[in-house]
Amino acid sequence: MRRHRHNLKPEQVIKLAAYFEKFPPLREIYRFKQRLCYLLLKKHKTRKQCLPLANRFLKALHHLRQAGLSPLVQLGQTLTSWAVEIATMWRFTRNNGITEGFHTKMEVLQRQAYGFRNFKNYRLRVKIMCT
Repeated sequence: MRRHRHNLKPEQVIKLAAYFEKFPPLREIYRFKQRLCYLLLKKHKTRKQCLPLANRFLKALHHLRQAGLSPLVQLGQTLTSWAVEIATMWRFTRNNGITEGFHTKMEVLQRQAYGFRNFKNYRLRVKIMCT
């Protein structure tokens, strides 16, 4: 159930169909999840192309908040709080991977250099590692 529909093998499709026969309400939840995932995977859109995506996203959030299951309502609230960032993601696809990489290197260095007494030496080693 966690994979995208297009990544399922034929035997997995059969198992999923049997699962939905056994638990019918999960079919709608799965379909909703698939639509939401495909919507969130869209990237590199112009401002004009983002408007229909934003409308679809807001409608999906409304459906989540109206759902009877508390985990779905909580997901709707979480996505609502991140709505601006998600809309920005469609328009601008930059990420902070480089910053996170430098941060990880600095944490490793900090663990290795636990006994440093001189901050200048620590700072110099960080500059060398992150260049």
